[in-house]
Amino acid sequence: ISFFTFQQIAYLVDSFKRKSECYDFLNYAVFVTFFPQLIAGPIVRSSEMMPQYNNARNKIINYKNISVGLFVFSIGLFKKVVLADTFSTWATAGFDAGRILNLFEAWATSLSYTFQLYFDFSGYADMAIGAAFLFNIKLPMNFNSPYKALNIQDFWRRWHITLSRFLKDYIYIPLGGNRGGNFRTYSNLLATFIIGGMWHGVGWTFVFWGFLHGVAIVINRIWRLTSIKLPAVVAWFITFNFVNIAWIFFRANEWSTAVKVLASMFNLEHVFLPRIFENKLQFLSEYGIGFGQILAVIGAGYNAAYWFFFGFILILCCENTMQSGIFVKLNFKKLLVSGGAFVLGVTSLHKVTEFLYFNF
Repeated sequence: ISFFTFQQIAYLVDSFKRKSECYDFLNYAVFVTFFPQLIAGPIVRSSEMMPQYNNARNKIINYKNISVGLFVFSIGLFKKVVLADTFSTWATAGFDAGRILNLFEAWATSLSYTFQLYFDFSGYADMAIGAAFLFNIKLPMNFNSPYKALNIQDFWRRWHITLSRFLKDYIYIPLGGNRGGNFRTYSNLLATFIIGGMWHGVGWTFVFWGFLHGVAIVINRIWRLTSIKLPAVVAWFITFNFVNIAWIFFRANEWSTAVKVLASMFNLEHVFLPRIFENKLQFLSEYGIGFGQILAVIGAGYNAAYWFFFGFILILCCENTMQSGIFVKLNFKKLLVSGGAFVLGVTSLHKVTEFLYFNF
């Protein structure tokens, strides 16, 4: 009920500050129960939604909106049931495994969750936006290729955009925002992200995740004062790996699990190479390097490398769904892409799937 609750908070605050007009109860009920985004966002405001419900033009069938909606929905379905559910198997096995992970298993576990969370969450957002388009309702953009970000502030401009907007408008600014000097600004930023972490779940791992991002935002603001610019590749590498490591605390059920995965990612005493290299690289055994199935604990085969490669291609080289479907005119090529994505998504519905937000 967290998304539902956030909309209630926003509605009450906006009404109190007279930032939204008064509407009848029926329109209010539609606003808070509009099913496409009810359980997974985006988090919307009454001022951007209620006028759409009352617009007479939105009550007429619009075939362009239907085509765009089906395109965006198909891409979202593919993200969720094909990509996210594939990575979730390895992430769950790695985090819940009782055994110590080797170096490659630990990195595969963390990257699997990083990909799972993005494709799952952005997939739900795409399906919500696509379904809303069928009713001529335009929901706000919620993801803008966040793993392309070159700094942590840029990441939060791209990741769960409507949550960032909510935290800014209803927590950060009421706390004082950037009014009152640098120390007050940094304190407000840190408090906002800690509260954002607590919203995701009752546990110290969530609090620490929020604390990490708050500290990173503060460091980023201080760094900007130096006017020193890192090369884009270096900036991306630091940002992505920070986000990837921070997600470990977000996913772990308890501290010991987070420590297990994080320690294994940097433990060179548990390094395994594929057995096919054993004959030629046997001398590496003297340095503690073993040979065998490198991803055995998480249940992934060598084909996992193709999935990770495909995942990186999608998050770094491809335009996001909203750019593809709404801001760019649909064409035959996009029709084939959406059709293929829809077929693959539907044929994968028989698999066991996870509703990620039950964990929060």
